[in-house]
Amino acid sequence: MRALKIAATGMTAQQLRVETISNNLANMNTTGYNARRAEFADLHYQQMARAGTVNAADGTVLPTGIQLGLGVRPAAVSVHLAQGALSATGSDLDLAIEGRGYLEVTLPNGQSAYTRDGSLKRSAEGLVVTSDGYPVAPEITIPNDARSISINASGQVFAYFDDAAEAQLLGEFTLAGFANAKGLEAIGGNLFKESEASGAPVIGSPGGEGLGTLRQGYLEDSSVDAVREVTELIEAQRGYEMNAKVISAVDQMMGATTQVR
Repeated sequence: MRALKIAATGMTAQQLRVETISNNLANMNTTGYNARRAEFADLHYQQMARAGTVNAADGTVLPTGIQLGLGVRPAAVSVHLAQGALSATGSDLDLAIEGRGYLEVTLPNGQSAYTRDGSLKRSAEGLVVTSDGYPVAPEITIPNDARSISINASGQVFAYFDDAAEAQLLGEFTLAGFANAKGLEAIGGNLFKESEASGAPVIGSPGGEGLGTLRQGYLEDSSVDAVREVTELIEAQRGYEMNAKVISAVDQMMGATTQVR
């Protein structure tokens, strides 16, 4: 019976949905995390009787025909891009991006990666790096004798010194934008890589080209809605149970068939 395989595809689909939801809930406190959504598409159909064909019995045309679906398949796990709420931290090197831009970082292999996690740190050499120690591009070094730093909405970094009245410009952060940010490849650690689907990055100054602005002393919270995730988790669980009941019902039907004498 086809129903066994059809129900099995339904259980697999609901399992993927539960796994996606569980990852969202696990990252509900991850800085700059955007929720994912599992998307599905129906499988191909068996044409038992094509619509529009002539009925051989009396010459009439079949208005609908018979199309038997063979189940469901995962189509995508799409990122729901949304601005998370901003939480004040008071740290000089915490940056929140108000807009659609990404900070660019340099990986150990020299390749570029992109992130919305603005919880930046200072290395032993004074270099501004991520929590994992990757330098932010363009590289900015803070002198050891700097009393404090200030970062404006346009990304300019100023340092204040005890022996100088005027602030010194150390450099400027840039932001990267993508034509299809949903196509970025997640590599973990709040980092993304450019892909064929995302397109090449467009680098610009904060506040220009729709990239957004920077806000010092704040971090972007995760955009996961816990109530919605729990609601969808219940729906996925019920969907899994119903597909399991279909398999149980088909098993009983097959058992009844084998007992026919």
